[in-house]
Amino acid sequence: MTTTALVGRSRDRGVATLTLDSPANRNALSAALVGELAAALEECGADPGVRAVVLTHTGTTFSAGADLRDPPPPEALVALLRRIVELPRPVVARVTGHVRAGGLGLLAACDIAAAAGTADFAFTEVRIGVAPAVISLPLLPRADPRALALHCLTGARFDAAEAVRTGLLTLAGDDVDVVLAPVLDGLRRASPQGLAETKRLLTAGVREAFDRDATALTALTARLFASPQAREGMTAFLERRDPVWMDLT
Repeated sequence: MTTTALVGRSRDRGVATLTLDSPANRNALSAALVGELAAALEECGADPGVRAVVLTHTGTTFSAGADLRDPPPPEALVALLRRIVELPRPVVARVTGHVRAGGLGLLAACDIAAAAGTADFAFTEVRIGVAPAVISLPLLPRADPRALALHCLTGARFDAAEAVRTGLLTLAGDDVDVVLAPVLDGLRRASPQGLAETKRLLTAGVREAFDRDATALTALTARLFASPQAREGMTAFLERRDPVWMDLT
């Protein structure tokens, strides 16, 4: 039986491109997709011909966050985010659509993140009864805390310009490929050793957060997803109705 790949792979002059290719569920982070992406990143990290990695997507959504029908274990998502952070190659996110919840964790784990000006973003965890626990590992060391409070507590959408201001994006523009062209050119000009050691310096604070907090946040995620409020929130989302706590009469 042939299984359709959920992560596309290509390479151009030392830059490997990994493409999230599960548009039917808006590239939600299923157990299968997380596993494939982790394996693809490991191969890129071991390949001396890869100078940098671009993480992008098919369809209108970079990632809708955790797949509520087939969620990955929290430990697997932590391991994936850590693999991006610790990969001895720069990882560049290329976004042309929507990014939600756990998808923002992928952006935060990347070294450089660029998006089209039409992209939009939202931390939707609070709306289904959970919290951005695991994704806070790469997020908190890199993003503006006041902006995160606003966006994480309300779950409201925000645009690419605000994502740049918040620290979730590095760059945004009308044509994301035009924006990224000089970035990729610069990475191709850099030495592999220079890139790896510079990345280690720049990610020190993020790696410290993983060492310090990963176990506790993994447990928190598991507890929240098993809670009655989360079950109600996820059921309401899948049934396309308001959860019971929306009734404030």
